[in-house]
Amino acid sequence: MPVKEYNYALWRRKETTAVVKLFPKWSGNFIVKKPWWKEMSLKDYFWGNHYLYENAIKPFEIIWREKLNSFDGEIKIEWGGISGQADAIRLWFSRALIDRNSELRLTLKPYWLLKRDPRIKERKKPGLKKARKRPTRSKR
Repeated sequence: MPVKEYNYALWRRKETTAVVKLFPKWSGNFIVKKPWWKEMSLKDYFWGNHYLYENAIKPFEIIWREKLNSFDGEIKIEWGGISGQADAIRLWFSRALIDRNSELRLTLKPYWLLKRDPRIKERKKPGLKKARKRPTRSKR
């Protein structure tokens, strides 16, 4: 059975969809592709929000920081906000590392990196302005 060249998966968080390919190369380049943008690195994508970049690469930091430079990644992000995008990327990195080496599961599980956050936006109900906001009622 041939060894896979890369790990591929699609993960969601809130309204965000992240499609990620993880290649076992030695450069540490993570490229973000958006449908209407040019390609840019993951660090440049979260340019002013260092905490979101750190959140996205947290699985690599927990295992060991040098492991970050032993992979290349191609990330396609659609919809949602920047925080949900960072969480979707983090979940995928965790699962991709476990797909490569199943012994890392015991290391990542105590940090809650393998659990998908199931919270999503509540749907709008008929007769209401938003999901729970009611129209204003006049007294007279």
